[in-house]
Amino acid sequence: MYEIEIKAKIDNLDKIERKIIEKNATFLKMIEQIDYYYNHPCRDFKKTDEALRIRYENNEYFITYKGPKIDLETKSRKEIEVKSEKNILEILENLGFKLAGKVKKIRKIYKLNDLEICLDNVENLGYFIEIETFGNLEKGKEKILELAKSLGLNNLERRSYFELLGD
Repeated sequence: MYEIEIKAKIDNLDKIERKIIEKNATFLKMIEQIDYYYNHPCRDFKKTDEALRIRYENNEYFITYKGPKIDLETKSRKEIEVKSEKNILEILENLGFKLAGKVKKIRKIYKLNDLEICLDNVENLGYFIEIETFGNLEKGKEKILELAKSLGLNNLERRSYFELLGD
């Protein structure tokens, strides 16, 4: 399945949140997420533009593979995610995967039609908005970019939080 996504750094989280609420977005939840990024023992994910992430939230673990970005405007890419258990961390390390880094954030999640809007407070990076959907690349991209424009978002960021923290 393809994840179609944009991200932008924002200065005023409250202002963006008010705009989202004015558009009748539905608040879903606020959660803390800790993402552990691993590097493959035989290939460099920085060079292949892939990611292997273990996400911990609400006492649950999820393992996610993200393929290379397929679009120059967005962060759209193939994504495969499955629920896992804590011991996935030990399994990866025993297979030679190395912990490359960790990202901690507080995330507020809203839903607007078939778009998910995340307002993130990322430790050591600041405030960001992510807008995403899944499915048809062109249709999804059109909806996301239209919403981004209506919210006044510019300077879209294609790098992941992990990449931004490494810069």
